[in-house]
Amino acid sequence: MIGALDAAVADDVDAVVLSGAPGIFSAGLDVPYLLSLGDDRHALRAAWGSFFGAARTLAGLRVPVVAAITGHSPAGGCVLSLCCDYRVMATSPDPHKPYAIGMNETQVGLTVPDGAQQLMRRVVGRHRAERLLVAGNMVPAEEALRIGLIDELAAVDDVVPRATLWLQDLLRLPRAPMLQTRALARADLVQALDPDHLHLDRFVDGWYEPDTQAGLRALLSRLGKG
Repeated sequence: MIGALDAAVADDVDAVVLSGAPGIFSAGLDVPYLLSLGDDRHALRAAWGSFFGAARTLAGLRVPVVAAITGHSPAGGCVLSLCCDYRVMATSPDPHKPYAIGMNETQVGLTVPDGAQQLMRRVVGRHRAERLLVAGNMVPAEEALRIGLIDELAAVDDVVPRATLWLQDLLRLPRAPMLQTRALARADLVQALDPDHLHLDRFVDGWYEPDTQAGLRALLSRLGKG
């Protein structure tokens, strides 16, 4: 992702749309892979550092970027979407099984780093963010729209076109003033993802806690990979 974003900037693109496959935007990091690292703390920290490096690159992109959330967006997927300027989320074809978004880390025994928590706070407010983060709640798409976690709903096939349309409207503005105002408005977002605010060493220590390992193994079992 970092390479693709860097290449886009090098090609002098006007904007970026970040999307996933129908039914899933991004589930974040590959838990089976992370568990396969065993006691290699250096490799584990590098993996988490790479993810947050991608998030930081996305947040600091000098051109607008829209998250075309094509389905469920848990954990790292939610983090990536919150690094974008605007979020268009798909409505599920089955109203009884809505797509959902949120940071559900605590449900599998993980702590949400402070920098990632700040991303949630800046869009839904401190009190609501606390409730969602501590409980690890996944928010159905319509509720996510109501609380401001996403900006727009669309049918799955319309998510990318709607994202592009939003960008086209933005790009009609005088370019330099728009980009400069955007950079000032998003400075706190970039700062939140500074390594000093993530405390990855502390996060890696927590990875090896018995409760965390039990929660992750239970997740693997549910995924059919345990």
